[in-house]
Amino acid sequence: QVQLVESGGGLVQAGGSLILSCAASGRISSISDMGWHRQAPGNQREMIATITTGGRTNYADSVKGRFTISRDNAKNTVYLQMNSLKPDDTAVYYCEVRATWGLRTDDYWGQGTQVSVAA
Repeated sequence: QVQLVESGGGLVQAGGSLILSCAASGRISSISDMGWHRQAPGNQREMIATITTGGRTNYADSVKGRFTISRDNAKNTVYLQMNSLKPDDTAVYYCEVRATWGLRTDDYWGQGTQVSVAA
């Protein structure tokens, strides 16, 4: 009974910026790791950014230096700040949250949000 609601996607010109958010709600007692994935048309889904409970981050080489992942633990929300966007960044972006309810820990996925970057 965990839901992840994504927002912030849209159409932007190359070089522009967007910020994505992903808010978790439902039967959650705690959240550990969070991450963002993307899948471009005709491509495999790839992990692009992760953040631990303590705030340590990792990025795929394709977005390193341009994207920043952050979290607000009080709001059960993870963000992805995307700068210097390129046409190759066009994809559906999905958030992933590892959440615990009672003794059970599972991974949950957002519905996806479209990011389109025009040349």
